[in-house]
Amino acid sequence: MLLETLPTVKQFLGSEAIASYQNAQAVILPIPYEATTTYRKGCEHGPDAVLEASDQLEAYDEELQAETCHSVGIYTVGYVADTRLNSGLTAEEMLRETTETVTQLIKDQKFVVGIGGEHAITTGIVRAYQQAIDETFTVVQIDAHGDMRHEFEGSLHNHACVMRRVLEMGLPTLPVGIRAICKEEAELIKAQEIPVIWAREMAFDPDWIEKAINQIKTPKVFITIDVDGIDPSLIPGVGTPEPGGMGWHETLRFLRRVFETHDVIGCDVMELAPVVDSVVSEFSTAKLIYKLIGYHAFCRKQ
Repeated sequence: MLLETLPTVKQFLGSEAIASYQNAQAVILPIPYEATTTYRKGCEHGPDAVLEASDQLEAYDEELQAETCHSVGIYTVGYVADTRLNSGLTAEEMLRETTETVTQLIKDQKFVVGIGGEHAITTGIVRAYQQAIDETFTVVQIDAHGDMRHEFEGSLHNHACVMRRVLEMGLPTLPVGIRAICKEEAELIKAQEIPVIWAREMAFDPDWIEKAINQIKTPKVFITIDVDGIDPSLIPGVGTPEPGGMGWHETLRFLRRVFETHDVIGCDVMELAPVVDSVVSEFSTAKLIYKLIGYHAFCRKQ
């Protein structure tokens, strides 16, 4: 899919006056796809809500002591796989559109941050990186759920199956913050010796971040974040909330360490479902995305 054919969208941080694809190091890709949500619906509206909320972010990051958007350049490309306009869009069509678009962004040497939309989208993004990069990489997953079912409700591309599809690509994974799995997933974790960082252990182990970092055995990393991995007291606007999630600064400390110790090739942030009469979820998600771009700009391993 040619980027020129994508619809014009609101720019992250309201930066229409300065945003330029040619000069941007970081590109945000909104993917408002929703087809398999099993509890609270609305994640197809997540990208719009995040872009709208980003207007209220401070350009200056007090942690990084920089105006990331001016140092890096951030551009938001048009929507891909928009089920609000095409409710009949199949998962296969969504994945193909996503992979084609991300492939072009990779060729243009952009740092891509995908915004969903449901977590099934990640398969298409990761596939693009696997095809483009001639070495294996680890997919670091922040999530409340394992998302490792073979299929769910008759679909191989249900949001509950995304990490199973990633594993089938032959890529190692590091699930972090997990606190809800089914028996099938528990058996898979044991059989494949997947190094899960359980939320219950994180709560009582002050050294969990370094232990998690040590489980990443490849130089390159892709980060996928389902925002339900963060505690619902901080981001309540999710499809399937689970108590006992990661704290805000805990999440940022972990992400920064991943960037400091590994080559992060791309990211996505999925599953935000806006709450009526509340903006805390989309604002927090927008700030999280800005942090990811900032860490890539100023903290990444050289």
